[in-house]
Amino acid sequence: MKPWALLFSAIVILSSARAQKIFEVNDALIERNFMPYELEYYVDTTNAISFWQISSNSFSNRFHPHPNYQNKDFKPNASYWIRLPIQHRAVTGKVWLLEFYDQTIDEIEAYIPQENGSYKNVMLGDSQPFSDRLLPHKNFEVLLNIKRDTLMYYYFNVRSHEFADIRIAFRSVDRFVNYALNEYLLFGTFYGMILIISLYNLLVYIAIREIKNIYYIVYILSVAAYAMSYDGIGFQYLWPGHPEWNDYAVGITLYSVIVWGLIFTRRFLSTRANAPTLDKALKGMILLRSAWFLIELFFLPQMLTYRNVEIIPLSLIFYTGITIWNQGYRPARFFVIAYGILFTGFFVRTMVYFNVLPFTTPLHYSLHFSFVLEMLFLTFALGDRIRILKDMRDRALKRIIQQHEVNMQLKDKVNRELEQKVMERTLELNEKNHQLEESNVLLERQSHEINQINSILDLDNWKLKSSIKEVLSERLMEKNMDYQQFKTLYPDTLACHRFLENLKWEKAFNCRKCGNEKYFDGAQKFARRCTRCGYNESITAYTIFHSIKFPIEKAFYIAYLTVIGHKEYTLEVLAEQLGLRVNTLWAFRHKVAERLADLEKSGRKPHSSRWEDVILILDTHAKRPQREHSGKPVDAR
Repeated sequence: MKPWALLFSAIVILSSARAQKIFEVNDALIERNFMPYELEYYVDTTNAISFWQISSNSFSNRFHPHPNYQNKDFKPNASYWIRLPIQHRAVTGKVWLLEFYDQTIDEIEAYIPQENGSYKNVMLGDSQPFSDRLLPHKNFEVLLNIKRDTLMYYYFNVRSHEFADIRIAFRSVDRFVNYALNEYLLFGTFYGMILIISLYNLLVYIAIREIKNIYYIVYILSVAAYAMSYDGIGFQYLWPGHPEWNDYAVGITLYSVIVWGLIFTRRFLSTRANAPTLDKALKGMILLRSAWFLIELFFLPQMLTYRNVEIIPLSLIFYTGITIWNQGYRPARFFVIAYGILFTGFFVRTMVYFNVLPFTTPLHYSLHFSFVLEMLFLTFALGDRIRILKDMRDRALKRIIQQHEVNMQLKDKVNRELEQKVMERTLELNEKNHQLEESNVLLERQSHEINQINSILDLDNWKLKSSIKEVLSERLMEKNMDYQQFKTLYPDTLACHRFLENLKWEKAFNCRKCGNEKYFDGAQKFARRCTRCGYNESITAYTIFHSIKFPIEKAFYIAYLTVIGHKEYTLEVLAEQLGLRVNTLWAFRHKVAERLADLEKSGRKPHSSRWEDVILILDTHAKRPQREHSGKPVDAR
């Protein structure tokens, strides 16, 4: 640097020293935290001012402290130019450093003064690869190596798309080493407890096969992932070469914590059975939170780390636990305590954020402590539920054993009573059997006598039926039988067809086409088909009943009346008695009359005892039996 530039810098430093409170290095003080309201800074909302402008004499009076500053006053995406004056001492025996606590700051441009008056620019922030850091630590550190009595101004340009904690710690390296080791020890304990609790619940799941243990494992692993993303451990150990993941890790893991917390709540508290309305609310909250996450991820990535909205699903979880606990569900008590502690942690962390509570290490990590206690109490809740189920099972087994003993006593008593009753019943049955044997002998004798009487009655019945038929036949010949009496001889179609079968083929079957005498059953019942030519002859073919459209038994009676010349009934009376139309009755009577006329012309007038002679229509052209016949089968139906 040119001499005039050094002189100009010295003038600026001396003029600023008179206006600002300067921190002096002192070996007796190993650590000093500069709170945001103590720091002097200038906010550049345009992000257009360069370091040389900031460090110029014209900007010297623009740096001033903000005693009323609160974290909510932070302006995202603006450049916070911080100026920190430090009076170095040559007699110091320690190495000092400056440290930023917030691991989520996007960019920190540190301008470190050198002994020759120049400034060294160091780029920090989670947008830089982890390997670029001076010290392999989750926070951002700058070493101070000046070993002479001089006043130096350190400049920092802080930019972040979300809230950034701009506190700066001034501490010795030995204090930093002790602090870092203790901090990493606590982190190891925290994540180790999560791992142990996860393995424990995995073993419990293998033993009892309840899916809620798997949901709980995923939930606490999501808590671990969120904590690692938030405190910088994930960037240091999981994705050190991919700083772009820092913009999404917190939002994604926070979504996983909330969603799996809701799913675990539904399963653990059995809300579907214990509180159906709250169960629907929990499912709706899962859908809404998922939709909001997708909107953040694809349209509003700057909102991924917005955490205030999570108070809604957490409040719903807490309220659900209290409601089901009030209903008498005992495992819910540890669940309520767990989320009560988590709410307390969120509340304390919020109070620190709004500067209501002072910043201290325990308060800064209050959320981690809350997560640990929450996981422990949720584990107690799962264990308590298993214990309650075991007690219920033991009580049920005890009741079963007691009931089994009562049943055995009752069984013995019943068996004794049954044995006594069986003995009494056996004696009674033996006596009854003896009586039955005597009764059987008597019944056999009576049965033999009854069989003899039945045989005599059957013979008498047969004789009586024969006598009835003879009487009816005589009456038939006497021409004085009405329709009801006639139905005794021909009651239905089957009786008529059997009569026709005997009338046509009583002696033998003779095919009317080829004269063949062999046949097999035809297409209709009682029909016969020639085995040679295939001619099918129905039962009514070549009779006066062929092709009639009313019941054949009525046709039989009409033919009977026509043959015997019965004129007692008029057509109208007979049609009403038979249930036929007059025209139908007249047509069939006319057909029978024509048949009678034909028989008289041929000299074959039927005898009154052979009224059925008019039934058959002889085919004068029927052929005699032949050896061969050719032609297609013909049906006569």
